[in-house]
Amino acid sequence: MAKESINPGELEAELQQFTGTEHYYKYMFNIVLTDGAKYLADRAGAYWLMDVVASWQTAKKVACEHFQTWNLNVQEDKKAIVTADDGNGKEIARQKIPYTDFPLRSQRLYLVNDGRYRVLMLPSEY
Repeated sequence: MAKESINPGELEAELQQFTGTEHYYKYMFNIVLTDGAKYLADRAGAYWLMDVVASWQTAKKVACEHFQTWNLNVQEDKKAIVTADDGNGKEIARQKIPYTDFPLRSQRLYLVNDGRYRVLMLPSEY
């Protein structure tokens, strides 16, 4: 079955509709997704991006940060780079993605450790 083509402008507009969240969706480990993060993963087929964020939570230099900013940047050749920082611009993680069909040129996510869960969200949901 062929994957549905996603209009990037429509997806960006859809993502802007998420402010706050009504539900939290258990993902893996102690990570939960907000409505917007789950929508992004479902709509854009981006569970792999959630996996990248989750996998880095085992690294001490990442896990100790209670607020993390995750940035995906997709290049013209469909290669991508995912970086994370501590919210103040200090890079704490970097991973090259050899290929992606992610429909947007870039995407930012926040991860906040509330003491019990690590909440992965869109910036508009913060």
